[in-house]
Amino acid sequence: MSKTKSAFFCQNCGHETPKWLGKCPSCQEWNTFVEEILEKTTKHVVSFSKETKASKPLLIQEVEQGEESRITLKDFELNRVMGGGIVLGSISLLGGDPGIGKSTLLLQLAIKEKLKVLYVSGEESDQQIRMRAERLGLENDRCYLLTETNLQQILIQANEVQPQLLVIDSIQTLHTNTIESSPGSVAQVRECTSNLLRFAKQTNIPVFLIGHITKDGTIAGPKVLEHMVDTVLQFEGDRHHIYRLLRSIKNRFGSTNELGIYSMQGQGLVPVENPSEVLVSGNEDLSGVAVASMVDGIRPILIEVQALVSSAAYGTPQRSSTGFDVKRLNMLLAVLEKRCGFRLAAKDVFLNIAGGIKVDDPAIDLAVSMAILSSNADLAIPKTVSFAAEIGLSGELRPVNRLEQRLSELEKMGYEKIIVSSYSKGIEKKHKHIQIVPCAKIEEVVRAVFA
Repeated sequence: MSKTKSAFFCQNCGHETPKWLGKCPSCQEWNTFVEEILEKTTKHVVSFSKETKASKPLLIQEVEQGEESRITLKDFELNRVMGGGIVLGSISLLGGDPGIGKSTLLLQLAIKEKLKVLYVSGEESDQQIRMRAERLGLENDRCYLLTETNLQQILIQANEVQPQLLVIDSIQTLHTNTIESSPGSVAQVRECTSNLLRFAKQTNIPVFLIGHITKDGTIAGPKVLEHMVDTVLQFEGDRHHIYRLLRSIKNRFGSTNELGIYSMQGQGLVPVENPSEVLVSGNEDLSGVAVASMVDGIRPILIEVQALVSSAAYGTPQRSSTGFDVKRLNMLLAVLEKRCGFRLAAKDVFLNIAGGIKVDDPAIDLAVSMAILSSNADLAIPKTVSFAAEIGLSGELRPVNRLEQRLSELEKMGYEKIIVSSYSKGIEKKHKHIQIVPCAKIEEVVRAVFA
């Protein structure tokens, strides 16, 4: 009788150790190690390839180069984020907060793309999935449902159905008989993903996995899970707003700088073709509102920055920000106080990025500062003016990248003027429909906007 082997795994990062530790040496978290039994068995493994070729080394020049086979999707947002479609034999991981729309997005993919799909759910029953499918619109008569958590049974059914796409909802609910541990543990997640990866490569069937996330926002399970898959997608957004962001964190077959935007409607997730049009309100002139030209990945987007400055009523001034880093907001307020002479230390400052979008592009620094100054002076910024510049600690305007793409988006939306750094490259070029105003200091921007 073989001896049972066990090990201790960190439930936060997946670090493995032969004995229990109070503190994880990898992620520095306390009391996260759990013992898991690793019993190596010689159970029958389902084979999916018709032919087994022996591996041998080849010169890189001898490798046959063929065209990359992709499945082009009707969902143009997901199609762009995936790099032009789903690559055959690839395995993709989709993560996000509970209720953000992960299952809805993949169920739409299963019933609206006219593909032969096997949708495996370990969290919902057949009736629950049918109810959601009716709300989204039953359009695919080749979508098969399977409510199963045993990986061996799932692979046997997938081998019989031979779908064009396999969807697993979710990877944390699956378990394999080769390991004696509970579903969702580090060992189970790693082993199930390894078997699904082998299935995808041998059958050339793409696989989509839904992954849970921890309270820190990272995908639950071992870090090796993200290394094993070909594509990692992150679904973001505020559940109190209708917009959802789909980011590509890792993509072996395309760019990791793509961004997809969806609108959560009653009939499901609707792709947003022109996000600048819906994120900018276009209301009448109001103080404290500035339009910034940002780039998320390689996609230019116009966003509306709203600020409210008022006298501190309770002594200590408040600094509140939604969708923008609070520490960077405090830094910009210190620059305006020290370098430009604006007295904001005794005032409350509230900042909001309209639409529930979280922004980390430094090019919106100038728009944030001008929205704060506009609210402080109660002077409205003209609706046809936009901003794109980073602010340094000495109050200078620093150039930003992809200026041509920002200008093209502004021209398409009908803006007449953009204020940029005088150190930006390419500002000497003339544009027919938009005026470029170069400035070196933030004081010059104030004079140019408020005259």
